[in-house]
Amino acid sequence: MKGIIFDIKEFALNDGAGIRTTVFFKGCPLRCIWCHNPEGLSSKRELYVKKKGCLGCKLCNLPCDHEECQGFGRCLHICPKNLVSIAGVEWEAEALATRLLKDEAFFNSCGGGITLSGGEPLLQAEFAYELLSLLEGRVHRCIETSGYADKETFRKVIEKCDFVIMDIKLFDSDEHKKYTGVGNEKILENARFLKGTNKPHMFRVPLIPGITDTDENLRAIAEFVGEDRVELMSYNKLAPAKYESVGRKYTDLIDGEREINANLSLFKNATLRK
Repeated sequence: MKGIIFDIKEFALNDGAGIRTTVFFKGCPLRCIWCHNPEGLSSKRELYVKKKGCLGCKLCNLPCDHEECQGFGRCLHICPKNLVSIAGVEWEAEALATRLLKDEAFFNSCGGGITLSGGEPLLQAEFAYELLSLLEGRVHRCIETSGYADKETFRKVIEKCDFVIMDIKLFDSDEHKKYTGVGNEKILENARFLKGTNKPHMFRVPLIPGITDTDENLRAIAEFVGEDRVELMSYNKLAPAKYESVGRKYTDLIDGEREINANLSLFKNATLRK
């Protein structure tokens, strides 16, 4: 089975235990206004043009006959500063597993492994399931997910994981829909299921100033997760810079200078990652 991946990050330190390789799946059903991976939103391959450092020579606009450039309106090879590329590479599950397992011995010696992230891996659930199955018994497998999927899909995929990292962004469904484009009913249903299993897991809360970091939201999430482990993540102020590269406009509704309310006292088992 084939899937589309927009990045493979080696030596990742914040995507599960130990040193890991994180595989970023392309496509996401949410449209969080603070998203720091805009190149992962669309499920299709798309042009990625870095603006910083551009010489304005417009050589990339000249016609070319490279097969891989057709349909994108740019030459991917002529830029003198190598600023033009495609976000999204098609992989066969078996080929990707082989690529990831080249570091099997290293992962097992340092307590690391493979993490599926995105985008949203559950949007390519069959591909994710096959990849995780190919890695089974070889390396530690983790998924980072919004949990936005039907319950059958969610349960099938996490069964193949050794650890689950799941976001809970906003507890109120209307607020969730306002800032992410979808309600959170599916997410909370899947989170309740996860809490009731023996599957090792952790919840994550992105601290977006004035949106997710309110006392009301943090208290509601803290009550929901109870004794479960929680990681609070600070807002990534560098996120807006990537939007122009994929032809999107950043919705500037976030005051990145406002002090984040990281009320750790609300959570019994929490860490803060900046």
